[in-house]
Amino acid sequence: MATDSLLSVSATLARAMPLWRLAFRPFFLLGALFSLVAMLVWGAFWHGDVLLRPYGGMLWWHQHEMLFGFGAAIVVGFLLTAVQNWTGQRGLHGLPLVGLVALWLAGRVLLAFPPGVEIWAALVDLAFLPLAALVLARSVIRVRQWRNLIFLPVLGLLFLANVLMHMGWLQGDSLTIHIAAHLAILLISLLMVVLGGRVIPFFTSRRLGQPQPVRLKWLELASMGTVMALVVMQLASLGVYLPSGVWAGVALLAAVLNALRLSRWEGLYCLREPLLWGLHASYAFVCLGLAMWGLAALDLVNTSLALHTITVGGIGTMMLAMMARVSLGHTGRPIETLPGMGLALGLMVLAAVLRALVPALWPQVSHWTLSLSILCWLLAFSIFIGRYALSLLTARVDGQDG
Repeated sequence: MATDSLLSVSATLARAMPLWRLAFRPFFLLGALFSLVAMLVWGAFWHGDVLLRPYGGMLWWHQHEMLFGFGAAIVVGFLLTAVQNWTGQRGLHGLPLVGLVALWLAGRVLLAFPPGVEIWAALVDLAFLPLAALVLARSVIRVRQWRNLIFLPVLGLLFLANVLMHMGWLQGDSLTIHIAAHLAILLISLLMVVLGGRVIPFFTSRRLGQPQPVRLKWLELASMGTVMALVVMQLASLGVYLPSGVWAGVALLAAVLNALRLSRWEGLYCLREPLLWGLHASYAFVCLGLAMWGLAALDLVNTSLALHTITVGGIGTMMLAMMARVSLGHTGRPIETLPGMGLALGLMVLAAVLRALVPALWPQVSHWTLSLSILCWLLAFSIFIGRYALSLLTARVDGQDG
């Protein structure tokens, strides 16, 4: 009886408040809002104003919260929405969704304003990804859709990276913090390579009205496999020394293979459709970032510039483009670029250029380009919120659930 009552309350909540009908709604909206707050705080710190004294200090907090605060929210919102399409089962909604979002939000608050015993903040933050993985696993396993189990070990390794980031801070081990942050970047990049390989050619072919390019099995396996190899190598670096030449070789190979993969998706024919060229551009930034990471292993490029090429140009731009597209499709609206979203995606590309590429050529201007990059991010996600908040907060226009 108690279970039936909770289910009834949950269903009533979802009907009364559309925000709780499917995971993309609260996670996209709150994740975008949180990215604005986090970037404002980081920008203030960069200019000498300390607005927070967070868990881990400002540098740790910035790295962690952009990956495990903003990034994890968008990844979980996307996966827990996509699993409904994959399995045909109702996605997380109502009270269980409220609980998961509240757990994510509690982690953000406790890390920004840590309690006297810091371990409690860490435990609350660490609980989010395993719980999200459990929800995803339940739907996938119930219908024996083994192909989509690939996302579970990735979420599991993201959880491990989060554990390592907290351990590194609590033990004063900066090397472990760096390894963990780099591992998280590679794991999110792997998700982009896997998901991007599914959706970018599909969306492009539908827009162009022609069949998808034939998938070359060797290229598909090699492009994903080399990124997986980088993940394994990053894990191994916790206890094994890897020669810089090995890392450089695998990273450069991953960049070349994924660039070849991207070149087959006919992105040059999508230049008039921002929601498509944004996806193609984000994948290109991942390829460029991997190449720069390989060069960084040979001391030819600053590692931070390689990482920000991936995080701002790749991850940030792809998340913005996917959030915009998913938020239209899953609220029953036509898949068309809303006014301003082309500008928002252009600002994200500019943010990546200013943060990573211009300083690679003219490092003496990096202070100003970083500030301008933050401003571009703030403007881009403000446009998204302005255009999509109402859609995320209101019912589908076709009257369906979700």
